[in-house]
Amino acid sequence: MILTVVLLYFALLFAVSRLTSRRASNDTFFRADRRSPWLMVAFGMVGASISGVTFVSVPGMVMHSQMTYLQTCMGFIAGYVVVAFVLLPLYYRLSLTSIYAYLGQRLGPRSHQTGSWFFLLSKMAGAAVKFYVVCIILQRFAFEPLGVPFVVTAVGLVALIWLYTRRGGIKTLVWTDTLQTLCLYVALLIIIYKVIGDLGLSPSEAIRAVADSELSRVFVMDDWVSKQHFVKQFVSGIFIVIVMTGLDQDMMQKNLTCRTLRAAQKDMCTYGVLFLPVNALFLALGVLLTMWYQQQGIAVPAMGDTLLPQYITSAAHSVQSAAVANSSFFILHSSFIEVFFVLGIVAASFSSADSALTSLTTIYCVDIRQRNDDERLRKRTHLVMCAVFVLFILLFRVLNSTSLIDAIYVIVSYTYGPLLGLFAFGLLTRRTVNDRWVPFIAIASPLLCFAIDYGVGQLTGYRFGYELLMLNGLLTFIGLWSTGRHI
Repeated sequence: MILTVVLLYFALLFAVSRLTSRRASNDTFFRADRRSPWLMVAFGMVGASISGVTFVSVPGMVMHSQMTYLQTCMGFIAGYVVVAFVLLPLYYRLSLTSIYAYLGQRLGPRSHQTGSWFFLLSKMAGAAVKFYVVCIILQRFAFEPLGVPFVVTAVGLVALIWLYTRRGGIKTLVWTDTLQTLCLYVALLIIIYKVIGDLGLSPSEAIRAVADSELSRVFVMDDWVSKQHFVKQFVSGIFIVIVMTGLDQDMMQKNLTCRTLRAAQKDMCTYGVLFLPVNALFLALGVLLTMWYQQQGIAVPAMGDTLLPQYITSAAHSVQSAAVANSSFFILHSSFIEVFFVLGIVAASFSSADSALTSLTTIYCVDIRQRNDDERLRKRTHLVMCAVFVLFILLFRVLNSTSLIDAIYVIVSYTYGPLLGLFAFGLLTRRTVNDRWVPFIAIASPLLCFAIDYGVGQLTGYRFGYELLMLNGLLTFIGLWSTGRHI
């Protein structure tokens, strides 16, 4: 049943791809001919940003940090406003295909190349972490029982992305992301409804139970050392959005497909507002799941990432046990909850990964090779990016030892920090830089940041959280300032 639903889902994606990729050109692949409806872009970006990592990791975050992640999400809203009214006007005024072309115009060609390469590394690693989720979920629920190796699963899923994006590129993604976001919402709401039913609660009773739970704590105001302190989380949320959206070719490429700047700004602000309630639902699901474990007398999983998957497995097994004497009931219902869980994971993960691979192809062709109109290069690059993507997924499977959501933000803090410093220097100062030194500064800043984090932790016990991103950006900014001069 799971495989059937997934195959039908991909058939629908391929149908959308075929309709949107007619008479496709490089401009269609990179910019969607600048004709995307802003509301469609906004809704699709919710799914692209959430990804399968959010689907698995965020519910489990309540076990260790309650619902304090919402403090970061509140910072996200402020960050989206900054992106909409500071960065988008700049990008539209310069009519950019790649946002890193701004660095070349403002600071020099090596700054342009440095920004592009740092994005390639950051996005490839971060997207692989996110897509790793859908690979392990499908492996566990569908392919492992059939004896399919994990490497075959990873290659096959990435190949599907290549097939439906290879012609239409970003134009196809605007529409497929909308479809995938809708599937994600439906899956999330059905899972929440199922958990509420298993708890024997009505929707209103479930809302009160979540509100009364000790896990529903949102604000931390009394412990400055805590990573969950409101100021740290809120300010970090602002900078995470500025970097992961405003300075991220993947996210901005979709916004730059809107017809006008005003349409893109409406898209960004709408998307920013939608992000908070979606994450609140994921966290509420986590609270409800811990209640279910306690009610069933089952030990709550030690790792937050397994909180939802273990429930799905337990729920499916209980339905199967009740259906042994009724084969028709078994066929219709035994995999019901597993199907929607896998559908939600697939929708979230593919919405994130497909746009990442498209943006990586754009950066290499437009920025690094500077051959916007070379369709043959674009096709080869897209295929190579897919192959490298598979290698990163397999590498992460070997090395992963932390929560998936934290792993992503660690990667972001160390690799997006130089991008933050470069753009901040260009926008906030009137100084030039010694362009030859920019690559060395961008590499040295994360290394120095790591040393500071380790040293402070050893001496004081204080550990940097998401504010590591800001420190990294500041070190890059200082390095650029020290090598430059006033215009």
